[in-house]
Amino acid sequence: QVQLVESGGGLVQAGGSLRLSCVASGYIFSVDNMGWYRQGPGKERELVATITGGGSINYADSVKGRFTISRDNAKNTVYLQMNSLKPEDTAVYYCNVRVRTIYTGWNDYWGQGTQVTVSS
Repeated sequence: QVQLVESGGGLVQAGGSLRLSCVASGYIFSVDNMGWYRQGPGKERELVATITGGGSINYADSVKGRFTISRDNAKNTVYLQMNSLKPEDTAVYYCNVRVRTIYTGWNDYWGQGTQVTVSS
């Protein structure tokens, strides 16, 4: 019913930038909160940034001042602009979107994950 397709990951040197995108498609009635999470090597998944339907934004302390989350409601898309990347940012990044479909109530959906690798 709902698919999240992520793009924009890759290999970058420390200090570089990447822009991740996550597009939701399907029988979508409305979209509420959106967010980005990541899972580094040997680590558990952690929150990176969230943005509510009303535009309220929250960042993990480790990315404040470097990452920017934004959304385009008309395109059902959430973005993560990542600047001044560090090796410790290396992880698989997953988007999460809370969606109300044409047929059901609210549910959370996850993207397939996109690899971000930052070399030292």
